[in-house]
Amino acid sequence: MTRYGETFPAWRAAAGDHWHAYTRHAFVEGLRDGSLPRAAFLDYLVQDYIFLIHFSRAWALAVTKADTVDEMRLAAGTVNALINDEMALHIRICAEAGISEDALSEAEEKTQNIAYTRYVLDAGHSGDFLDLLAALAPCVLGYGEIGARLSHEATSDTYADWIATYAGEDYQQVCHDVGGLIDSAIARRLGPAAQDSPRWAHLSARFTTATRLEVGFWDMGFEG
Repeated sequence: MTRYGETFPAWRAAAGDHWHAYTRHAFVEGLRDGSLPRAAFLDYLVQDYIFLIHFSRAWALAVTKADTVDEMRLAAGTVNALINDEMALHIRICAEAGISEDALSEAEEKTQNIAYTRYVLDAGHSGDFLDLLAALAPCVLGYGEIGARLSHEATSDTYADWIATYAGEDYQQVCHDVGGLIDSAIARRLGPAAQDSPRWAHLSARFTTATRLEVGFWDMGFEG
């Protein structure tokens, strides 16, 4: 199992069964074996395109919440990866299915999408850099973990393009960078005994809530 630093495995463990429900969701397993209906996949991509717009804004907010230039640089680099790599994948696959970029931009945002993205943005606006990172981490690192696993376990090529994006060297490097960013941010603000800090339980709870919202996002995908 991928680690992506030291803090992420601890937060993942704290999320308990919610993490398994997210990373082993039936939607994910449908990507693995090719059984996911194409209509559901395309509906998910449309909503995920909208999600990535808000997610990019949240990472841009991280630039303003950062304490150091290194933190700012990595947050800005993640914005670039989201806008120029992940969103490009969505645009390309949807275009092949006859869904234009204009149609993606004009699509109605579903309630599960609103709940998740606004939770993350609120974590950043009402909290500090650590609050925002804890809310952002399940998506970035969870997709990296899912992609890495499916690259070895996939039994169908139906969704190979999607899997290759998240299993690929570029995205995996983003995950390692984000994991390192979280570790250094925690150490800088909470010290070497971070898990003894009064804030640790709160940050773990933020991570778990975002993980639960990821499960809801996969559930939403099946509605398509």
